[in-house]
Amino acid sequence: MRFRTRAIHAGQAPDPLYGAVMTPVYQTSTFAFNAPDDPGEFDYSRSGNPTRKALETCLASLERGTHGFAFASGMAAETTLLMRYAAGDHFVVSDEIYGGTYRLLMNVMRDKGIAVDLVDMADLDAVRAAIRPETKLMWMESPTNPLMKVVDLAALAELARGHGIETVCDNTFLSPYYQNPLDLGVDMVVHSTTKYLNGHSDVVGGGVVVKDDALAEHIGYLQNAMGAVPGPWDCFLVMRGIKTLALRMEAHNATAHRLAAWLEEHPRIERVLYPGLPSHPQHELAAHQARGHGGVFSFFMKGGVEEAHALLGGLKLFSQAVSLGGVESLIEHPWSMTHVAMPETARREMGITENLVRISVGLEHPDDLQADLAQALG
Repeated sequence: MRFRTRAIHAGQAPDPLYGAVMTPVYQTSTFAFNAPDDPGEFDYSRSGNPTRKALETCLASLERGTHGFAFASGMAAETTLLMRYAAGDHFVVSDEIYGGTYRLLMNVMRDKGIAVDLVDMADLDAVRAAIRPETKLMWMESPTNPLMKVVDLAALAELARGHGIETVCDNTFLSPYYQNPLDLGVDMVVHSTTKYLNGHSDVVGGGVVVKDDALAEHIGYLQNAMGAVPGPWDCFLVMRGIKTLALRMEAHNATAHRLAAWLEEHPRIERVLYPGLPSHPQHELAAHQARGHGGVFSFFMKGGVEEAHALLGGLKLFSQAVSLGGVESLIEHPWSMTHVAMPETARREMGITENLVRISVGLEHPDDLQADLAQALG
């Protein structure tokens, strides 16, 4: 089946009890046993719930995996994955990552005795040089947040596989509609389902998809043991959002292309970072491994923090807020918002400066969004 069909039907057959076309919200903590030694398919909602199962089946289908897992947030998904590893292990991690992931890896995991090296994953030689005998995990984002760097997922996965290293890719920015890291050899895909998958800024959630049965068995065990799972209502909301994912992503993508190209020519903009533009240094790689470029892009303003803050404060349609992927357009200042958890030196080393701005393009009419940016810049 095509993507749009799977988004609507995968894991979401009519309810067998009454024929409800929409997956019911099984708002229950526990399920009756058939007998003391016969629990049936579900026994307790931390371990499994019919609404959550429907979402997990759909996530697996969209990412072309075999096993999907839903979590209470994207960070809950990442934390559960990382519980696979132990003190003495070593991670090779993209030097451009979401601020919350940075905090988790560089602070929490290091405190547990796991070594972490940040590496420019666009440089395969640098990645190869960072690998140690105790390296167990390679963590990547593509495109990265917020500098929109694209890395060669297939090449990185092949390199890691040759050293017996597991790989994770955060695919939140492009969603499974535009990119499928599992098809490129990556072992685990993680999502903040809060973003494009839900698409309406009204729920927080996370997801993981894999193909390997043994890997899935361990992640499923950790999911149940740690209990960082979403409630059925949150699962229902994410599923409802997924049904329109394909249509939304095409609209996000088209408007982002238009606004990024327009801003690239604006006299107050120093540089635009969007893989869909020919000026992007990894434009050809992005076109090769993904089917689109999404609705998020960043740009450097001419000037400093005052100019960036003035732009954010002068907009009327764009809301100043973290997050992304909703129907409404958002704008944020990574230096003081999404990446403020990073030390100042780490932000500068990554390339995040006070004049950097990130936009998440919503579904408003592009003429209105461009006019709003024009008046704020003017």
